[in-house]
Amino acid sequence: MAFRNLFQRLSAAPTNPHPAPVARQFDVADLYRGPVADGGAATDADALPLDEKLRQAYFWIVNTAIISPHYDIEYNDGPPQSYVLGDTKSRLTLPSAQSYSSFVLLPLLTFATRRKCLFIGGPGRGKTASAILMGVLAGYPVREVRRAMLHGHPQMTIADLLGNPLPADLVQAQNIADIRIAWRGWLDKRVKIIDEYNRIPTRTQSALLTVMGDGYAEMLDHIHECPEAAWFLTANDDQGGGTYQVIEALRDRIDVIVQALAFNPRFLSDLITRIEERIRPEEVVPRQIIFTEAEIDRMQDEIRAVSVPPEIRRRIEFFTSQFEFCEVAGDQFEYKTKDTARLAGVEWHLLTAQETGRDRLKDLGCQTRNGISVRGLMTIIHFAKAIAYFRGNRAVELDDLRQILPFVLFDKLVPDAEAPFFDAPGHGAFRTDRIGWLRRLLDLSCAEYDRLNLDREDPVAELAALFRQGLDGVSENEVRSRLVKIEGLIADWAKGRKLYGHLYDDLLKLKYLHQRHTNYLRWLQTR
Repeated sequence: MAFRNLFQRLSAAPTNPHPAPVARQFDVADLYRGPVADGGAATDADALPLDEKLRQAYFWIVNTAIISPHYDIEYNDGPPQSYVLGDTKSRLTLPSAQSYSSFVLLPLLTFATRRKCLFIGGPGRGKTASAILMGVLAGYPVREVRRAMLHGHPQMTIADLLGNPLPADLVQAQNIADIRIAWRGWLDKRVKIIDEYNRIPTRTQSALLTVMGDGYAEMLDHIHECPEAAWFLTANDDQGGGTYQVIEALRDRIDVIVQALAFNPRFLSDLITRIEERIRPEEVVPRQIIFTEAEIDRMQDEIRAVSVPPEIRRRIEFFTSQFEFCEVAGDQFEYKTKDTARLAGVEWHLLTAQETGRDRLKDLGCQTRNGISVRGLMTIIHFAKAIAYFRGNRAVELDDLRQILPFVLFDKLVPDAEAPFFDAPGHGAFRTDRIGWLRRLLDLSCAEYDRLNLDREDPVAELAALFRQGLDGVSENEVRSRLVKIEGLIADWAKGRKLYGHLYDDLLKLKYLHQRHTNYLRWLQTR
């Protein structure tokens, strides 16, 4: 019992001390709000801010439940200590600020935001155990979480996944609408776990895609609406390897991928204690860190309220613009994209052979075979807000973006292993270290952004800001003046400059602004 109490102990001190928030302005509507408006009478647990409760859950899991002494999400308050070791000059960094284990933090942020997380790694590394913990944090008993968990296998049918029509109805029904469906219980869970999802047959994967992507199950013209949920899937590798290849659309629905890192045998004593005391962490989760459905709803609202400052938004825009452009993929300007080439089925080496003279080492877009989708962008923003919220901040910082972006784009931004970047001295490890490569990509993008001084000299942003103020009341002379600026800027860029991804997107933005002003000018002339 003493060890069980030890496993359930939580820190009494704040996990990440911050100055007390400024009290909000009095609202006369507060006079009409009672305890019911806030979900009932507050208890001690309810009084704890939800971001602090989330951090309490993290530190309990990382220090007690999941043995993951890996601080691979690093933050610094000042210059960190670093050491160079080994023949390959490996660098060990000691962060100067509170840092985190991705294997614990990313699933927890997925839980908080009700997104979709894929665990990858060899068997027995704690992937399923971590997913089960997320179900317990949502308030489900351990036995119920285990029973609701789906296990992928080669014979899984759509009926195994979704449910079965009632046998009596199949005999007696006059039409399909009369056949009732016994839906599987896991469909109604707010934490859904699928173990070894890459062992599910392709046809069944398509049914799973509907549940995961659209939030409903369909069988015999019957629809079962599923509640918003956090999804946790496991696989032994990130390439969809297994009995069946994972369909592209299903892989694209996964928001973050987190790798289960190797166990450090220096922590073997912790395993021995668990064996001797018959302790299973999922069975001793402290009740103080279990979230109600209302708390998760409120936490989602608080995460969405975290702001993305304009300077961070611009760096996201600049980074994203590096990758989709492909000058030789189309004739019309709008179709010069990698997706145009992909849809045409052109082999990649034929595209890269048509070199246009750009510096392939400098051009970040040469390192990838594709660009970033709208879904990928939205996921980056969502998780950047979530990690800022977890850290107790109300605005996203560049470090938040740097730490979260690789886990979102892990499977979404495909590297070109033949790119000159990977042959450069010291870059060979990036062929296998996807997280490190994506962080380096962002660092290089930010360095180029700073070199171009885009925080201070961004004529496209200035023209866009003028346009956002609206065209109502703008005079004909002012419209013509803006059109001249747009045309002059394009003409200036056309003078012997190589075309890179960020310029391509800026040019399309200028074309858009030119068209909007042209249409407005015509309306002024015919009014």
